[in-house]
Amino acid sequence: MNEVPQTTPADDALLAEARSAAAQAYAPYSQFHVGAALRTREGALFTGANVENASYPLGVCAERTVLARAASEGVRPGDVAAVAITASPCGGCRQWLLEFRVERVLFDHDGGVEIRSAQELLPHAFVLDE
Repeated sequence: MNEVPQTTPADDALLAEARSAAAQAYAPYSQFHVGAALRTREGALFTGANVENASYPLGVCAERTVLARAASEGVRPGDVAAVAITASPCGGCRQWLLEFRVERVLFDHDGGVEIRSAQELLPHAFVLDE
């Protein structure tokens, strides 16, 4: 039987940041506010929220917002220790999480918190040879 990972105090703090970030979401169409928080291996913290658009495909998920924000500050694949999200990530965001080699993805799910690696969330993923 596989052991279910437990949250740490650092995870709980990151989840609290994600939940706080959800309040900043721009979601006038769905009213579905999602927040994300990212912690680098060196301890830097970034937050982001989903941003909707009247042309639905142009909206941006919270995970992509926080990863893009971190990348614009120099964070690169392998630099991210964990990402916390207030909802289960969509398939596109799972690809982004995998691209950044996030080993610890925490998200609210069914009244609890799921902890997975990006690889677990997206098995058989598309990757370019490095």
